[in-house]
Amino acid sequence: MDTPVTLAEIKAARSRIAAHLRRTPTLQATALKTPLLPSAQLWLKLECLQVTGAFKARGAINKLLSLPSAQIQRGIVTASGGNHGLAVAYAGWIAQVPTTIYLGHNTPPAKAEKLRQWGATVIIEGAVWDDANRAAIAHAQRDRLAYFHPFADAQVIAGQGTLTLEILEDLPEVNTLLVAIGGGGLISGVALAAKALRPSLRVIGIEAIGAPTLHDSLRAGHIVELPEVTTQANTLAPRKTEAINFNIIQACVDDVVLITDEDMRAAAQWLWFELGIAAELSGAATVAALLAKAYEPAEHEVVCALVCGAGTDGLSG
Repeated sequence: MDTPVTLAEIKAARSRIAAHLRRTPTLQATALKTPLLPSAQLWLKLECLQVTGAFKARGAINKLLSLPSAQIQRGIVTASGGNHGLAVAYAGWIAQVPTTIYLGHNTPPAKAEKLRQWGATVIIEGAVWDDANRAAIAHAQRDRLAYFHPFADAQVIAGQGTLTLEILEDLPEVNTLLVAIGGGGLISGVALAAKALRPSLRVIGIEAIGAPTLHDSLRAGHIVELPEVTTQANTLAPRKTEAINFNIIQACVDDVVLITDEDMRAAAQWLWFELGIAAELSGAATVAALLAKAYEPAEHEVVCALVCGAGTDGLSG
């Protein structure tokens, strides 16, 4: 597959961003009251412990450090469901440049406040991310600012792909990676690196039933724009992916399965009770796929589930 992102660029991203990020742990889920996989191994890649609380810092910092300094001095702008915004606010703080984050009305107020604490200007626009993103792009074009797309960007995808390099170093025997999907930036980078380094490594995407963006697009054979999204996991909730992500996912992802918000809430509570890990709904999505049996590993399969973001929205109710 011809792709705008190569393994060499993912490796270069790792060196570029290392000084600004944590190398998060890969933890085996053992000594549990209620084991999820009695006949298989479950490991968790804890990106909930990443800077700003999610994997998004990888892509945002790689984007920042890939741009000429003069290009970012006027400021940077993005739209986000929350986690990408935090990562871009962190990038803006590193570069000491004005940073504007557009959010949809479905973004938790606590995330908006955290963005302000990083020094970003927050603008609420539209119901969901897609609406906010249109406003962010118009702002960037009008004022000639650097725009950071949360998933449809080669530098962002390369940054997210650095996760796979760490997992394969920590867990060379892994058979399957479980990855949550919002717009597709994370799984694009993870799957590209996985298939380049080990073509037999399975990559399974997890989406919310209330936002089956890639699931529906893959089955249609082309990008589908959802008429609405109904999931409460707002970081998994764009109505449409983009061509760069769709093409990579179509070529490199083995399957996409669907879970409910209730599945994610149960998984977040399982992670908290069993392991003391506070994952937001989207961060618990991969574990939810196992709890709900949306993905059922074979006997002795070694599974690594990415816990992609921290939060407490799954711990109430």
